Amino acid sequence: MPRWVQLVGLPLLLVLAWVFLTALRHVVFLFLVAALVALLLDPLVRLLRRVRLPRGLSVAIVLLCFAAALGLVILAVATAVVGETKTAANRFNDYFTHRHGTAGQTSADRDVDRLQVWLNHHHLKAVKMRRRGHDLVRQIQQRDVGKNTSKIVSFVEGAAISIGKTLFSVVLLFVISVYMLLDMERFGRAIDRRFTPRPGEHSLLHGIETSLASYVRGQVALSLIMGVSSGIGIWILAAAGLLPHGEQYALLFGAWVAVTEVIPYLGPWLGAGPPFIYGLVVHPLSALWVALLFLGIQQVEGHVVVPNVMGNALRLHPLLVIFGLAAGAELYGLPGALTALPLLAVARAIWEFFAGRITFEPWQGRPVPVEVDVELTEVEPPRTLRP
Repeated sequence: MPRWVQLVGLPLLLVLAWVFLTALRHVVFLFLVAALVALLLDPLVRLLRRVRLPRGLSVAIVLLCFAAALGLVILAVATAVVGETKTAANRFNDYFTHRHGTAGQTSADRDVDRLQVWLNHHHLKAVKMRRRGHDLVRQIQQRDVGKNTSKIVSFVEGAAISIGKTLFSVVLLFVISVYMLLDMERFGRAIDRRFTPRPGEHSLLHGIETSLASYVRGQVALSLIMGVSSGIGIWILAAAGLLPHGEQYALLFGAWVAVTEVIPYLGPWLGAGPPFIYGLVVHPLSALWVALLFLGIQQVEGHVVVPNVMGNALRLHPLLVIFGLAAGAELYGLPGALTALPLLAVARAIWEFFAGRITFEPWQGRPVPVEVDVELTEVEPPRTLRP
């Protein structure tokens, strides 16, 4: 690459690319995500092609299965969250408003009395919690617990509807992916003609697909680690008596955490939601222990597990993984964070392919060595003339 191109062409190209991406950021992002989906699904299409299915039919089968699986997961998650939130809201409302027995005490009043008895029994009579606790319960009752919990339910239902609308808008992305998958073979041949792989080297497109497959394996490993850790933590809380009957739901909560771990930043909080709501329904103190458990898990995840697991899968430094996630979230919010690591995997594959093909002309003024093919031929020795 000549020096004048390095000095003028590259900076100008970067400025023009930045202006273009800023003006059409949504469209460019949509095509990037569609390209990632197409590259992830292309190996499955090639697998179906081995059984002599037409490429169009193979693309249709793979995309329909992918869309059906994604839709079922989102529908199941939205239904479960809405249902559990309604149940928790009703129990929370009953905890403060439903009166029991002739004394007409609520469950919250009974727990306040039990807390004062426990304090008296442990020589803490100076701590007067009964009056303050009953005053707090009355304040909550006067604020209409049922009205507040109904607002929470309405918010969750609205969020579920928004998810459905988002799923509908993703149709355009799949349409673009269909066109890309149908022309993937032609696109790969065009790239190979322009950038011919060296002997023993894979093509550029194959390297990109391999990097994305490594990202998927890393994400599966990350989900398994976090899901198993959360399930074991909930089981330990239940065994210690801090979360009554929590062992019955440890497997379910662990599976939920594994699914939500796919979403950067927001996923850990979504994963902690159902266990926290369950702990709140069982007893407010149990919810506190669940919150502390997931707070510790999230700290370990964000600073140790994610950088190391994804760094090894993508063959990137953990600092670059953290920077990529933060930059993606800053540039495009949650969708940017979701696509940051796959794009880093693609960038690494492209860099490895072109690293040995592009050389910069030195600035010291020394001549650049040029490789010249030399063919060796046998030369007959000169004949001596006899006098």
